[in-house]
Amino acid sequence: MREIVTAAMQMGAIQKSDNREDVVVRMIALLEEANRAQATFVVFPELTLTTFFPRWYMEEQSEVDQWFESEMPGPATLPLFSRAKELGIAMSLGYAELTPEGQHFNTSILTDNAGNIIGKYRKIHLPGHSDYDNDRAFQHLEKRYFLPGDLGFPVWRNLGGIMGMMICNDRRWPEAYRVMGLQGVEMVTLGFNTPSVNSQMGDEGPEQRLFHHRLCCQSGAYQNATWVVAVAKAGVEDGHPLIGGSLIIDPNGKIMAETQTEEDEMIIHACDLDACNFGKSTIFDFKRHRRIEHYGLITERTGAQTPP
Repeated sequence: MREIVTAAMQMGAIQKSDNREDVVVRMIALLEEANRAQATFVVFPELTLTTFFPRWYMEEQSEVDQWFESEMPGPATLPLFSRAKELGIAMSLGYAELTPEGQHFNTSILTDNAGNIIGKYRKIHLPGHSDYDNDRAFQHLEKRYFLPGDLGFPVWRNLGGIMGMMICNDRRWPEAYRVMGLQGVEMVTLGFNTPSVNSQMGDEGPEQRLFHHRLCCQSGAYQNATWVVAVAKAGVEDGHPLIGGSLIIDPNGKIMAETQTEEDEMIIHACDLDACNFGKSTIFDFKRHRRIEHYGLITERTGAQTPP
């Protein structure tokens, strides 16, 4: 048995006026709770340190850049990294990254239990739009503020297992899971900030949004025989609600733990990585069963084309 006691650290709302230092205090409180529960690995959401700023239309680059981190850890986040190192807890967390070259990414990092950053992922499947959209109930401007990720879907060895990361909308694309599955991934971490209502279809509210969220995460876990730890930033941010529904899902696609609120909330489960072995050696033994000679369109074609 290879157990990782894993805590999903859901964060409640972060308002536009909140500062990073106060957010980090909340994160450390969750970290302490995880330590009391004997967790060795914790997962925080997408854009953990700030409000979900892509809902706001901004034209001045200086206004945009205030939401980004030029170093990690930085002055505000160093106390979190220091405390995690003291407790021997590894982490995954998301933030807006500003590179030394001036590039902007929606990023997630992975640390070991000594506080070292051992992995970085940049969100590839950016949803939304680039310019102000009068037809939407609210804006979703990720394509305006972020570049598509340029690091692919790598995996890393950590805590005796093989871990990968994705961010929010990536969970809706089966290729994201499969690329990591082809590297033997045993735990996928996923931070998300998902609006409670579809900005282009007002009838699609929280119940349907949570249904699709669970569907994507459970199918990705099952079809790649991997644990999936999906963690929300939830609650009402400056009048804009986000769903909760943080999940820990086993390699059979079964939900083992789920949050019940839209506040700061921890869920925890002892994830046995050896539970991945059966699926990886039977129905999802890729080496025996995949037929890549028939999959060419997946990489040759981006958009759908109907036959004549």
